[in-house]
Amino acid sequence: MKANEKTMIVHPDVVLVPYMKEHVEVLLLVYVLSALRFTGPQKYHEWMSDPELRELTASEPLTLEEEYEMQRKWRDDDDKLTFIVLAGAGATATQPGPGLATTQPMVGDVNLFLKGSPADDDFEAEVEIMIAEPAHRRKGLAHAALQLLLAYATTALPVPVPRAALVARVAETNAPSIGLLEKLGFAVVRRVEVFGEVEMRYRGPATGGWVAGEVVALP
Repeated sequence: MKANEKTMIVHPDVVLVPYMKEHVEVLLLVYVLSALRFTGPQKYHEWMSDPELRELTASEPLTLEEEYEMQRKWRDDDDKLTFIVLAGAGATATQPGPGLATTQPMVGDVNLFLKGSPADDDFEAEVEIMIAEPAHRRKGLAHAALQLLLAYATTALPVPVPRAALVARVAETNAPSIGLLEKLGFAVVRRVEVFGEVEMRYRGPATGGWVAGEVVALP
């Protein structure tokens, strides 16, 4: 989404950065030169080659070229609000933006898919979260990242998303994700037997309740 292409959201536990081509190129250069690992679409492709992760996220395997094309769509499409999740490790907004973006490890992504217009009665915004790196799971990063995304989407977008439009669809066997969303004000409203999913909608308070990070404009 163009609205967040220059936006970084900083919290001590996680940093959210837009998934942009320029950002990917910086990460690739830094990590390749330091002989650490591949990131950007390469890293994302590695994550989504994991059958267990694809099952948890209801995702289909893509080629590396398709991952690059998906990155371009996430950047340009007005109906996709996507951030890459970096582990915060005590990050603060006073640190230089490019420094945070290239030094914090890339651990997952968090998304909001907009269906229709906020003016429509049937408008909905579907929430998704993935912490792909096993070493960073069960550490509260998904909880922090979702709060930052939800707070940003419902207050800071040019057309804020109404809380009543928030929805999540989760595999009925994915108890950790269901429990996480319940903590954030979502409730199971129906079960979709044919897909083995539960549909959850926001039923929490009309304001407050989520931690908002420090929003930083990237150069």
